[in-house]
Amino acid sequence: MNSKAVILSTKTLSDAQRQKILAAGFELFEEDFIATKKQEYELNNVNDNLIFTSQNAAQRILENANIDNLKTKNVFCVGLKTKILLSEAGFNVVAYTGYASDLAEIITLIYGHESYTFFSGNLRKETLPDALKEAGVQFNEIQVYETILTPCKILEKLDGILFFSPSGVESYLKNNVIKNEICFCIGETTAEALEKHKIKNIIVADEPTIESVIDDVIAEYE
Repeated sequence: MNSKAVILSTKTLSDAQRQKILAAGFELFEEDFIATKKQEYELNNVNDNLIFTSQNAAQRILENANIDNLKTKNVFCVGLKTKILLSEAGFNVVAYTGYASDLAEIITLIYGHESYTFFSGNLRKETLPDALKEAGVQFNEIQVYETILTPCKILEKLDGILFFSPSGVESYLKNNVIKNEICFCIGETTAEALEKHKIKNIIVADEPTIESVIDDVIAEYE
């Protein structure tokens, strides 16, 4: 890279993630475009299997004092980090996938006769609930956290922007316009949120992880 490319991450990165970008010679800005807020909930009527499509939902359940009652149940989840979080806490994760659509397919095709409780946030996509309803799978939903948009105006001239969720895209576009910046996305649903706004310059990570997004940034500007 001749001059330093300027990259914005729409969420605060870990030290290791940040170092990787800086070591590759980029100028990096970080700003949290979404925040999560804990929601009060009751663990009533929890079915035989548990579904998590976000780390935030998993973390909320791990904070619960009555968590041991839940560890007898099988878990289906989206995301390797969510899987690791729950496995290390003593849960039996039967299946995990990169996307909710793939998880829905596994549940409906192989485990459709069982019952589920889906732990979610307020801005979750309809992908999984719709697929379960359509297949006649018995499930209920318990909302355990809330996602809040925290938009802000970015004044720096950017070369690339890292996006990690559709709500992050929505929050960024409230106060900012994307022109020629390359948008690096953690997954297809995040990319679709940009495509809705006719944004074309999009690179989707091979794996739905922050590390994979960072690898794409480095590869793009090499």
